[in-house]
Amino acid sequence: MLRINPTLVSNILSAQSLEELHPMVQGAIELEHSTIPPYLTALFSFKRGKGKEVRPIIESIVIEEMLHMTIASNILNALNGRPQIDKPAFVPNYKCPLPMGINVGFEVGLEKCSIDVVQNVFMEIEEPETILNINYAVKATDTYKTIGEFYGALAKKIDELAPDIMPGDPAKQVVANNYFPPDELFAIRTKQDAIAAIDIIVEQGEGTSTEPVDMYGEVAHYYRFKEIVMGKKLIKDPHADHGYSYSGAPVPFSNDDVWNIFPTTKVWMLPPGSEQWHRAQEFNYFYTMLLEGLHRTFNGEPTFLSNTMGLMYDVKLTGEKLCEMKFPGKDGFYVGPTFEYQKQPPQQM
Repeated sequence: MLRINPTLVSNILSAQSLEELHPMVQGAIELEHSTIPPYLTALFSFKRGKGKEVRPIIESIVIEEMLHMTIASNILNALNGRPQIDKPAFVPNYKCPLPMGINVGFEVGLEKCSIDVVQNVFMEIEEPETILNINYAVKATDTYKTIGEFYGALAKKIDELAPDIMPGDPAKQVVANNYFPPDELFAIRTKQDAIAAIDIIVEQGEGTSTEPVDMYGEVAHYYRFKEIVMGKKLIKDPHADHGYSYSGAPVPFSNDDVWNIFPTTKVWMLPPGSEQWHRAQEFNYFYTMLLEGLHRTFNGEPTFLSNTMGLMYDVKLTGEKLCEMKFPGKDGFYVGPTFEYQKQPPQQM
């Protein structure tokens, strides 16, 4: 379970003004983003044409994490704050703890897809406040705060402090219905809009307290990742606990389907001037330009989002190419995506 520092929840509940919520919502933006590079690394690590059942699961979760980052940015703008995305500190220095967490010994790196990574890292990140016992035992709970509790406290405080019409500039709201459904991404103009948007983040990640699906019937992230571990799709089952079981279509995974990328590759590890070094520089530059574009999108240029789509594709193509390149001096390993902040174009390095 991703344990949230309980001080953050206490700070939300003790806030006397909307401005006091700004740092906590900025933290939520950073947390939602921080899960994307590890998930993308696992996705990019698949060899071409392999993992046809597993890749769509990871890809669908990545898209929803992007949605959650956008929703959190809309909430901060609605609170009259300013999302800060284009800065070095926004990018985690993997392998590291995730933002807002206090997990002792739980660090997240950039690794190839494996059952171990999905079960012990990705499911740990997405573990809900209440785990439903579907097909195997539930872990013991603890007393730390969860991301669901964090968002619950935020919704409660917005309901308490915010006027019916939110104080932020509505022109800054990002609504991209060519990318996300209008019932999932919408302008946050009222406090009820904000509360509804928070519910979407929580239910897509955790499901509900009684079902492993969100309000639209989509399987929540934790239980979706578990499909990879169990090797079966989660389906409705009237004879099973909670009405669901992992007895659907096969979700086969083989270690032979992925490149053996070196965990948490950094540019400094690669020989300067090598093809791999140049490709990693290129990847970092595209990734940083994407963050810059998202910063512009969430800071007064909402239509700029369409300009970032090409950069997202560049990140994907370059990341996949890196995974196919042998790691110089590390026998049997391939280069992984680096996800480092780099403003300088590669040719100027």
